[in-house]
Amino acid sequence: MKKFILSRLLQSVLVVWLVYTVTFWLLMATPGDPFIGRKQPPPAVLAALRRRYDLNQGDFHAYLAYAWQIIAHGNLGPTISYANWTVLDVIRNSLPVSVALGSLALLIALWLGVAAGLLGAIYRGRWPDIVLTVGTLLGISLPTFVIGSGLLMAFAVETALLPSGGWGTIRQLILPAFTLAVLFLAYLARLSRASTLDVISSDFVRTARAKGLPPMKVIAGHVLPNASIAVLAFLGPATASILTGSFIVEKIFAIPGLGDVFVNACLDKDIPLVLGIVLVYTVLLVLMNLLADIACALADPRIRL
Repeated sequence: MKKFILSRLLQSVLVVWLVYTVTFWLLMATPGDPFIGRKQPPPAVLAALRRRYDLNQGDFHAYLAYAWQIIAHGNLGPTISYANWTVLDVIRNSLPVSVALGSLALLIALWLGVAAGLLGAIYRGRWPDIVLTVGTLLGISLPTFVIGSGLLMAFAVETALLPSGGWGTIRQLILPAFTLAVLFLAYLARLSRASTLDVISSDFVRTARAKGLPPMKVIAGHVLPNASIAVLAFLGPATASILTGSFIVEKIFAIPGLGDVFVNACLDKDIPLVLGIVLVYTVLLVLMNLLADIACALADPRIRL
């Protein structure tokens, strides 16, 4: 188990470094100057700004300087777009909003997705399974902005049951959380249905039924524990994606999360802020994948082999 975790940690470090490298050079290749807006500052001011952000000695020097700043000091540097703010200040202010939204969306997707998949597998070929198949197909196919706009029209504009956006109350969380959860709910429903069908046809399940165990005990004691391994494997990347993939949802519902900050930073070519947010998202993704791998290895010893 120690070798398993060590190899995953080494892979994680490599992934973070590669993401940092690719993101940095893509930003450098993007046209535009972050220090020049509608009016170009005087040459002396422009030179001082470039020195402050280590952009005055070439791209490769900036690449090494920023990497050393992160590794040695844990400092993501100052932002260009937010006066007197550091990248850590912006992330510390916005990340909890995205995490709260993503956590609620993940809970909705997990509970409803697994329940729907189990129901579809038990009633395979009958109307609950048909409804599930059509619903998951729509959930996977429809873009997030279409789902969000539809929910806004139905529950905020036409009926005024829920607020159309903002942040601060439970009612304001409901629409964006469901919008963000739909895609992952559909994937989890299809995945849990397929894995449940595989387990139901296994010999040990037939043996349990032949012994006279009640159907609910067979499902709870034999089917669900074995069918959950595939769901556990999916939860790692799904958790990271749902926590970091709320850009569009935050824009639609005017939520002051990290996704909204990231979009604005890209438009302004705020190099330190974009790099900092990408690294935070990458670490989240790697960490969730690592935890999912460990959970799967603990649940099924064959994975460690």
